[in-house]
Amino acid sequence: MKKLYFNYLNTFKGLSNEVWWLALITLINRAGTMVIPFLSLYLTKSLNFSLKDVGWIMTCFGLGSVVGSWLGGKLTDKIGFYKVMKVSLFLTGLLFIALQFVNTFLGFCIGIFLVMLVADTFRPAMFVALNSYSKPENKTRSVTLIRLAINLGFSAGPAVGGLIITSLDYSGLFWVDGVTCILATLLLVNVLHPKKAKVLDEIKVENPTSIFSDSAFWVFFVGMFVFGFIFLQYFSTIPLYYKDVHHLTELEIGLIMGMNGFLIFLLEMPLIKWLEESKYTKELLMFLGLLLTGLSFVVINLTGWVGILIVGMLLMTIGEMIAFPFSNAFVMERAKKGNQGEYMAYYSIAFSMSHIFGHNSGMQLIDNIGFDNTWNVMIFLSIIGLLFLLMLMRIIKKEKVVA
Repeated sequence: MKKLYFNYLNTFKGLSNEVWWLALITLINRAGTMVIPFLSLYLTKSLNFSLKDVGWIMTCFGLGSVVGSWLGGKLTDKIGFYKVMKVSLFLTGLLFIALQFVNTFLGFCIGIFLVMLVADTFRPAMFVALNSYSKPENKTRSVTLIRLAINLGFSAGPAVGGLIITSLDYSGLFWVDGVTCILATLLLVNVLHPKKAKVLDEIKVENPTSIFSDSAFWVFFVGMFVFGFIFLQYFSTIPLYYKDVHHLTELEIGLIMGMNGFLIFLLEMPLIKWLEESKYTKELLMFLGLLLTGLSFVVINLTGWVGILIVGMLLMTIGEMIAFPFSNAFVMERAKKGNQGEYMAYYSIAFSMSHIFGHNSGMQLIDNIGFDNTWNVMIFLSIIGLLFLLMLMRIIKKEKVVA
């Protein structure tokens, strides 16, 4: 056990102080966005909006995320990642505080669009910062550390949010969200100011290649959109399947969902370090991640045995642990020939678009063709995504031959 413990700690070695600070800022920021999991409850219970209204508001949420990611990439390339992160965190805090005073449907659509637009300018800037603060050999593990911070934040956020609602009501949630974003800004200014932070991998491209002429990236983009589309079913339609088909309680659903975050926290870093040291390419590992996620839908359609749900969650979790860090590392490597902010922005947009279409499409499919057929659609989509990733492997292989 002692050897196992020290081996686990060793997987975190070699990461720069700046990456650890960035992870802490991300943790505070993600734990702070605790309004998001309770948004639909707040809109229906406190503001008395219909489910149709909530659907449109969530669409504005997704559109704000897409525009914010695009804008964040553009601004990062123009003024640098530090300024974008600083302004994004501070303004997001003010907007969260202001959002509690909006109570009309149109006002909330505009409000949530603006909040997500400003909040998601942070993402491309943060990824470019991560690229700069990481040695080339540590980039995938640096991404994994940030993912651990995001997962911890998402795990802690709803729990703390529930306590705040119970003791202070929903307005307390907006205040805490806003204040945590402002605190994250203060931490950023103190520890990652350009005069204090040490850049380890500065990339300056004199004549950057346009992302729109990078055919390999767009094949990758489609593959990641498909991955995001089926992956997000685990956070919208799958919980309904647990409850309506397998009659699980909220506690049992919470335990299965919580297993995902716990396994990521415990196993992702050692798994990534082991895979990094293997001879597998990033493209092959992304393929494996999508394959395992697709297989999770295959197994839950095989039998009505309730234990298969845990098998499905395990397959999806392993697929997620492999696909996200290596896809991110792939884009970081790719971005060296173009505008980094632009590359990281479009990577974020692939998943923002999955949010716009994935949740709503899954719900509509369930309503029209039932759960089992919906999972068959997800299996079919995963095959399409795998074909795109196979195409990507062929393109990258040709590029290496030419180089």
